Amino acid sequence: MADSVDTDVTDLFVIGGGINGCGIARDAAGRGLSVTLAEMNDLASATSSSSTKLFHGGLRYLEYFEFRLVREALIEREILLLAMPHISWPMRFVLPYHKDMRFESETPTSRLLSVFMPWMKGRRPAWLIRLGLFLYDHLGGRKILPGTRTLSLAGTKEGAPLQGRFAKAYEYSDCWIEDSRLVVLNARDAEARGARIMTRTKVILAERDGELWRIKTQDNESGETDEFRARMLVNAGGPWVGDIIRSKVRINSREGVRLVRGSHIVTRRLYDHDKCYFFQGTDGRIIFAIPYENDFTLIGTTDAEHHDPSEKPVCTPEEKKYLVDFANQYFKDKITEGDVVWTYSGVRPLYDDGASSATAATRDYTLKVDSEGGAPILNVFGGKITTYRRLAESALEQVAAHLPGVKDPWTAGVPLPGGDFPVDGVAALVAGLHSDFPFLSDFLARRLVRAYGTETRQILADAKSLADLGRDFGASLTEAEVVWLMEKEYARTAEDVVWRRNKLGLRLSTEEIAELDRWMAERRQAASNAAE
Repeated sequence: MADSVDTDVTDLFVIGGGINGCGIARDAAGRGLSVTLAEMNDLASATSSSSTKLFHGGLRYLEYFEFRLVREALIEREILLLAMPHISWPMRFVLPYHKDMRFESETPTSRLLSVFMPWMKGRRPAWLIRLGLFLYDHLGGRKILPGTRTLSLAGTKEGAPLQGRFAKAYEYSDCWIEDSRLVVLNARDAEARGARIMTRTKVILAERDGELWRIKTQDNESGETDEFRARMLVNAGGPWVGDIIRSKVRINSREGVRLVRGSHIVTRRLYDHDKCYFFQGTDGRIIFAIPYENDFTLIGTTDAEHHDPSEKPVCTPEEKKYLVDFANQYFKDKITEGDVVWTYSGVRPLYDDGASSATAATRDYTLKVDSEGGAPILNVFGGKITTYRRLAESALEQVAAHLPGVKDPWTAGVPLPGGDFPVDGVAALVAGLHSDFPFLSDFLARRLVRAYGTETRQILADAKSLADLGRDFGASLTEAEVVWLMEKEYARTAEDVVWRRNKLGLRLSTEEIAELDRWMAERRQAASNAAE
């Protein structure tokens, strides 16, 4: 274990700095294990910063009879909400109903109804939606979030942006999550509990040496290599999990991963309230339209096969058009592709369960341990951001079977950094900042609280004016905040800052981002020179 005689050997070496890898590292470090994590790029640089940014049970998964997955996710929503009220908060979702709503043709529910109610011809009846929402309200032991209600859309703020053919809607609860910040905070907490977090460090080879693993890594920037020894290896490589099995660890495995690309578009703000929309098209697919970063609307997601993890996922012109056309089936004021201010795309590494379509592939996770020939390796397949903590607990159950003395589960309800305040306490934190730092704009005060929670005061320190926060990089980003991100949150480039630690890239110009990148590079170089 961590206090073993051989201190050169780490108990657990984790490959991958996405939410699964960082969640496992945090859980393991808190149970007394020595942990090393290597991420080949920035934390959350792939799938974990490219989600639809929701903690949700997965309403549509009920139609695939994934009751265990939905129940686990529904329970997790509130556990996570209590632990990170700065980066996660409740949202209400409006599901407009119309008689043309149809099933995705491959769902077990649609096949069942086609047998017993063939006259429906694939249409989704209102009673079935209400039944699904009843289950959604009650499967997870909901305590904080309000339940479902039926809305009349005529003359309401919820109905105002929608076409007149929508007269009724159902409103239910789920939660927002700042996905890439979730990853960084898990990594920080893991490090605070003793883990070693290495970013921009690629694992180039891992091989068994009796009861240990020998892992060779390479620093992306210097090219220097290093070697580690570990009692157990965790492959949480996300889209690269299969590549790690084949080319880095080189073991035989019958398990496979199915890469599914999810693309999103961001437009100007399309409506004036803070609720989300759950839209379903005539093809059975669903998309969300979500208030985003105060002045924008996020629309997504698509489900498309993605065959090569080394190929950077992008929102294709076809996907952009699909999402615009989909939204225009619902919104009264048509949007065009010219209204799209940003797109992003991520690859979901789903467990390959042989489903006939990307949409039908399971979002559940699968954990497989291989210990043939010596030291064990845990390969992590699939999963969704809402169940990352439970995935980590399940992973540690597997680890405990091979590493004796692992302590009991502990993460439920334990706050992440900055999250040590009540779930409804954001307004009080913002008011406190305005009182003690009156020079802060409401936008900046709220943005800081929503990113850093109670740690905001550490960033502001004893500042008496905006000038005391140092250089202004634009869009409310100050030198004090950037220094915090570099020193505490592993940020090294402007991209790390404005697209993952926050989303100020939507507000900064190309020139401002380039200037920030130059400043950060100069600061890194000065720090390197001082260390020599």
